[in-house]
Formats: sequence, structure tokens, C-alpha cells
Amino acid sequence: MRRILRILVPVAVVWAAVVLFLQRVWFYRDPVRVAPRDEDAVVSPCDGQVVYIRRVEDGVIESEKLGQKIRVSEITHAEWPDGAIPGTGWLIGIYMSPLDVHYNYAPVAGRITGIEHTGAKANLPMVDLWEYVQLTWLRRAVDLFAKRYALENERQTVFIEGRVKIAMVEIADKFVNKIRTYVQVGDTLAPGQKVSFIERGSQVDLFLFSEDVDFEVSVGDQVYGSQTVLARLR
Repeated sequence: MRRILRILVPVAVVWAAVVLFLQRVWFYRDPVRVAPRDEDAVVSPCDGQVVYIRRVEDGVIESEKLGQKIRVSEITHAEWPDGAIPGTGWLIGIYMSPLDVHYNYAPVAGRITGIEHTGAKANLPMVDLWEYVQLTWLRRAVDLFAKRYALENERQTVFIEGRVKIAMVEIADKFVNKIRTYVQVGDTLAPGQKVSFIERGSQVDLFLFSEDVDFEVSVGDQVYGSQTVLARLR
């Protein structure tokens, strides 16, 4: 018994040290990111996997899962600061696993016209165990569009206006503690500038309101904040 304990105790200590390192050090890493010098580029707002790319028509997105139309405001939980109803564009969903860098970055140059935070009594889990394994460890695409968490969980929406209108929706997972924000309304952002940090697992939904867009990524692609070009404006 003592022999077994002499083996198990060091293993348990090492395991606890690794877990503590991952949770308290690795998760909070802040690598240097340099955005590409391309005025037409829309860079990824975060690290993660692209889980959906959906067309927005007259301010709504068709949901095959729910068999209904979802309004942009149901995801942003806020109306556009200037009161205008968003028209035609695109919605890109990026799932951030616990292994990804959790800083968020400005996808384009522009001015912040609004920041809206919406709390929730209890956040829903984003994925079940098998979906978590596929997304985090197997890096396989899972369509997460129109799941309840995307409509109900705590979120922060950052509105940016430059060449195009952008709404960056940071959605919290069940175990998220908080969203740290490093910018404020009225700030002018450079592409790739650090905007915020989301704790634990999370997701960023990026609304891009422009018809003249050529996508550089597809569903299932791994992207990196401030570095990967999601699309180019014509």
C-alpha cells in the first residue's frame, strides 16, 4: 500500500501542477499579434474554429434548425446605435475552446459607436461532451447555429463603423467569470487592436454588413485573432 502511495502521490502532484498551470498561466497567455497590412482585409476577432457562416437578409437569418427567422437583435441583444435597421450582410460564428487564446481583437479599422452588455440569470452550456471533444480535441466542425445559448447567454456587443458596419458579439459560456473590456465608445480602432478578454470557453459572432465580400475561410477552419483574414472587401 505504501509503495502504491509513493507512486500515486507524485503523479497526483504533477497532475495538479499541470492543471494549475493551464488554468492560471497558459489560459491567460497574451501572444504578440500583428495584423496584415491590407485595407481590404477583415481579420478574425479571436482564436477558434469557424462553426458557421450565414447570410443576413433584411436584418434576419434563416434557421433551418428552428424553422424560423432569427433577427439580428436577438443575437446582439441591442439595436444599432444610430437606430438604423441592419440590412444585408453576413454572420460568422467562431467557437473559442479553452485551448485557444481568449483575447478579442478589432476585425477592421473603425470607430466604436456602442458597447452593450447583457447579463443572464444562468448561462447555458454551449456544447455537450461529444461536441466539446470534436471541437476542442478532434478539431472537427460542429454546426452550433441557433442553439439556445447563442440567444440567451450573457454577452457583450461592440459596434464598430468604418468602411463597413460591424457588430462583434462576445457570448459567454456556462463557466465564464467575466468579460474584460479595454476600449470605450468613441475610440478609434486599428485592425487587430486588442478589444477585450473572455474567460473560459466562449464564442464570438461577427456581423459584417456588406454585400461586397470575398471569404477567405470556410466552416471548420481554425482561425487566429488579428492574424487570419476572414474575408476581403471589394
